Amino acid sequence: MADQAFQVDEQALDEVVTFTSELIRIDTTNRGGGDCQERPAAEYAAAKLAEAGLEPTLLERTEGRTNVVARIAGTDPSADAMLVHGHLDVVPAEAADWSVHPFSGEVRDGVVWGRGAVDMKNMDAMILAVVRQWARAGVRPRRDIVVAFTADEEASAEDGSGFLADQHAGLFEGCTEGISESGAFTFHDGSGKQIYPIAAGERGTGWLRLTAHGKAGHGSKVNHANAVTRLAAAVARIGEHEWPVRLTPTVAAALSELAALYGIDAGVDSPDFSADELLAKLGPAAALVAPTVRNSANPTMLSAGYKINVIPGEATAHIDGRYLPGGEDEFRETLDRLTGPDVEWEFEHREVALQAPVDSPTFARMRSAVEEFAPEGHVVPYCMSGGTDAKQFSRLGITGYGFAPLKLPEGFDYQALFHGVDERVPVEALHFGVRVLDRFLRSA
Repeated sequence: MADQAFQVDEQALDEVVTFTSELIRIDTTNRGGGDCQERPAAEYAAAKLAEAGLEPTLLERTEGRTNVVARIAGTDPSADAMLVHGHLDVVPAEAADWSVHPFSGEVRDGVVWGRGAVDMKNMDAMILAVVRQWARAGVRPRRDIVVAFTADEEASAEDGSGFLADQHAGLFEGCTEGISESGAFTFHDGSGKQIYPIAAGERGTGWLRLTAHGKAGHGSKVNHANAVTRLAAAVARIGEHEWPVRLTPTVAAALSELAALYGIDAGVDSPDFSADELLAKLGPAAALVAPTVRNSANPTMLSAGYKINVIPGEATAHIDGRYLPGGEDEFRETLDRLTGPDVEWEFEHREVALQAPVDSPTFARMRSAVEEFAPEGHVVPYCMSGGTDAKQFSRLGITGYGFAPLKLPEGFDYQALFHGVDERVPVEALHFGVRVLDRFLRSA
């Protein structure tokens, strides 16, 4: 049981800002295709853990693509362990587009600027600050806490969580639940309500490569087997397809709790239920749920030909597909139909959809920790439209939640800053995150 009188000290509050800034300054841009070096950030995190008396292990599948794992022993050896994980890599940033250099880690006017400020070196810093605070105060959690900092989350995760789950499962022995990014942040609805969505699910990832074959020939000749035409038609069908509503338990719970917050009868179990009508009534808060009531498939890349007067014999396209828990079969069948007989498709990258219980003791403790430090807030469950390393760790039987708490001011568009220009995080948000994360992990 957590000591409710325990307070996070000033050093932890200072360190979370310093660590966020210093981690941002370590350029861990992941351009895909193996073009990334997380090792300097991994060594930084490992050193901070070692200073707290832990024994971090550094692991690589590929040279320079480094992961860090450490275990904090709990007071109850019979309790299941919990995984707390964050990734070290970030997406590319074009410095010319930014107000400050994306790898400056500048702290200005109470805000930390730079790539990774919200995705997700802020959470990495929170984890380090909490662990070090515990070491200073002699605090031990009830259950073992396994801390992991991973490589390659922004690409395939093959050098990161996938490698750890497949090759080093023993490091996660006893872990049944895990927490990571994209949850417990402030969502302002514009009417004064502050909503804190905690992720209890993720749509599956289906990144697709489409290939159309045809008859190559001269651009001036009639060609009824034009690969470009065939591909374009399939891409248009996919882009225009209206996917049917499929409510998962997590999304149904999110809709019900949001509806109750606004005094609306959700009626999710009614035969006349219309998700689109309910979403329209929820106003801005609908953005938390709208991407996850359906599967989706968005065309993102096209490639064909090498000269304007030559009809190519092959054309390719890429599709960013996402499917709900339980929705992969429907996703596959729909793509078979939409691509038609002249276009082949295959998964270029595939990962499972996830769902976590919203009525679990762990979810209740996350809710309680947020509400303690944000009593004016309203915690609701939600499903992520994308995915995290929780997908790979699920191979080990670990149920994943999105819980990286941040208290954000109105007008701060947190979700738009993921992979966006001028990514930044307020200092006060980091302080809130350390307090909430500490309280949750000590009570977990």
